[in-house]
Amino acid sequence: MTRKVQNIIYHENYSTAGVHDDIALVQLTEEVSFTKYVRRICLPEAKMKLSENDSVVVTGWGTLSMNGPVPKILQQAFVKIIDNKVCNAPCALSGWVTENMLCAGFMSGEADACQNDSGGPLAYADTRNTWHLVGIVSWGDGCAKKNKPGVYTRVTAYRDWITSKTGL
Repeated sequence: MTRKVQNIIYHENYSTAGVHDDIALVQLTEEVSFTKYVRRICLPEAKMKLSENDSVVVTGWGTLSMNGPVPKILQQAFVKIIDNKVCNAPCALSGWVTENMLCAGFMSGEADACQNDSGGPLAYADTRNTWHLVGIVSWGDGCAKKNKPGVYTRVTAYRDWITSKTGL
């Protein structure tokens, strides 16, 4: 499915140094028609809290390994939420993860987003099987490395910003 982009709204305070406010909104020129292969995803309420070890899914077209080949089909990885304190440990990401970010993956390194997955969704299914966009692939230290989980923009932290730009 191909759609034309009418407008991109970047966060005003985005900074590559430390990857702060890593979020943008894409406005399409036409209404997206959904097929059996494309589903809508809900924005989470600002108060939604995920707990350590909650199951989430990241999808993307990024490389299959660091500097590796790109896939021919959309990839998905089932990962777990990791507490920011664990992510910020000296043996892990050494304090680079802010409260506006969340970590997901495995400290053992078994699954992760990878190069060129940036901007992709981290989705959570609630008890009613309603899917929520809880994270946006932002950055990491390699792909699926031990003690280096993926870091995502925490969508709940930007709910007010999203509303101010879209009215949603």
